[in-house]
Amino acid sequence: MSVIFCRKEQVSHPYFIESLGVHVYTSQELCYVIYHHPLLAMDDFINQNLIDFIRKELDMGFTALKMERRMKAGENGDETLFLFLKECGYYTSGEINGLRQKISGFRKLSSLEYAKRKADYLFEYKQYGKAIAFYIRILEDVRYARMDHGFQGRIWNNLGACYARVFQLGKAMEAYEQAYEKTGDQVILKNIHHLTKLNPKLSLKAEYQSAVTKEAMEAWEADFLEAGEEAKECKEQEKIKELFAKDPIRRMEEAGRMVEGWKQEYRGMA
Repeated sequence: MSVIFCRKEQVSHPYFIESLGVHVYTSQELCYVIYHHPLLAMDDFINQNLIDFIRKELDMGFTALKMERRMKAGENGDETLFLFLKECGYYTSGEINGLRQKISGFRKLSSLEYAKRKADYLFEYKQYGKAIAFYIRILEDVRYARMDHGFQGRIWNNLGACYARVFQLGKAMEAYEQAYEKTGDQVILKNIHHLTKLNPKLSLKAEYQSAVTKEAMEAWEADFLEAGEEAKECKEQEKIKELFAKDPIRRMEEAGRMVEGWKQEYRGMA
């Protein structure tokens, strides 16, 4: 049994990791991000700002110097990540070797498959704007046309999901239609149907309607109603109910604060 003593670090200016939308205050937190989110730490993660944070805020000047020399020499950035993990000592050699194998597996993917993995990861962590940029970059890549329809359909489907999350329903519809054309997946038709329920100006194309059975439509309607009922129970809905129970002046003041809060959340996602 071994004991790891955490370093005492008085950080005045935390380091902001944009891809996750979080600030880190300690070397332990930085190691955690690298170890648990390697897809977000593999490219352009090590830069001068990070090295300055390690040197000045974490008081790890010698480690920062070694990382800086590697970066300026153009050495493998992955190895520099492993160097930092070793210097901090929060993870064992076995754990670091496991991470090395995982990153090696990512590096063996084709460039478009790798880009998709990264975009999917950003989507998972609600970084929708960044994920959209990645998916569009894949679609604009000349190699995209050489990928199979399954891969192409997944890109369009995931792009549609991103647009739906940021309420760009028209763009979501266009992306889902492209996905359905590539794959013929009924689940995508279900998503399209739900978009038409959210925005009556949108409609299911006539050529798609023949592919929808009565049973499927009934199931989709039930799913949509169930989702609506669940939404009624969410905290935001309760806030709105409380808001409209107040007097007009206080209602407008609180509405402004609520909308501003939503804007801040949206900016974090985009």
